[in-house]
Amino acid sequence: MSAQGKSISAGGTSVKLTAPRRVLGRAAVVLALALGLATGSTGLLPGTEAHAQPVAEGSFGFSGDEDDWVSGGRSYAYSTSSRDRLNVSANTGNDVVSLSVDGANGDWWYLDLAAPSGTALAPGTYTGATRYPFNEPTEPGLSLSGNGRGCNTLTGEFTITAVEFGPQGYVRKLDATFVQHCEGGSSAARGEVHIDNPPPPAELDLGLAVALKGTASTLNGKATLHGTVSCNKPVRVDVSGDITQVKRRDLIRGSYSTSVSCAPGAPVDWTATATPTGSVPFQQGDVEVEARATATDPDYDQPVTVTETTAVRLTRG
Repeated sequence: MSAQGKSISAGGTSVKLTAPRRVLGRAAVVLALALGLATGSTGLLPGTEAHAQPVAEGSFGFSGDEDDWVSGGRSYAYSTSSRDRLNVSANTGNDVVSLSVDGANGDWWYLDLAAPSGTALAPGTYTGATRYPFNEPTEPGLSLSGNGRGCNTLTGEFTITAVEFGPQGYVRKLDATFVQHCEGGSSAARGEVHIDNPPPPAELDLGLAVALKGTASTLNGKATLHGTVSCNKPVRVDVSGDITQVKRRDLIRGSYSTSVSCAPGAPVDWTATATPTGSVPFQQGDVEVEARATATDPDYDQPVTVTETTAVRLTRG
């Protein structure tokens, strides 16, 4: 990605920055926050969004009055059909939707629409919106910023015509319009967003099994376990856990870990060895095995963990 020079403005101060466009966009927002705080105003902080997903089909556009600070009195339009890149995500409660736009012409914009805290976004008009994420919990939140411009304070409203969510912050559909006023002024930016994504992918489903028989080595005192993992999409699975055994008043413990590649279909075998932490070796007999299988869901970039506690019989090996 090539470096580009951009400037941001806040409180009448202009600063020249040079960085990759996406990095620059985030850095500009952070610097705008610092400048806003220096003048006694608040700035933009990141929201609690889930992993952003590319928009399969969508558009975003807005225009503003001549004196509107963010739009500069101009009109802007972007769409996936024009090779503009749009990314969208919701937070864990589905009460905030965040959109980022990376225009094919070099423009970059961010839009946040937030329902009052604890209330999922739903069709309807949200009046009395203030700057997200600094809106009061009982108020809706709104924020349009980008291309080096943003509001220190704002008022506005937005209307959700249609919205549909999937798991892990997935936004299936969004049709919305918004009006934003900067710094208490009457001038406004007005825009709309339309998103139509495919049905959400299934969440990662992991299975973990521990075999009821293992071995205790008579040579080095280590315990070897095995079992299987299963999955509904290709992932790398980390299997780990602890073994506990009591023999003649001795408490014998050890940890184990291994990794295997899992693919949908048949269960995949795993084998792992635990070394006792003390001087007493693992021995023939019963042990308690605590097992964990962890993998990252490739569609939602979220870790998934399943656990299992099993009584296992060790034989001499």
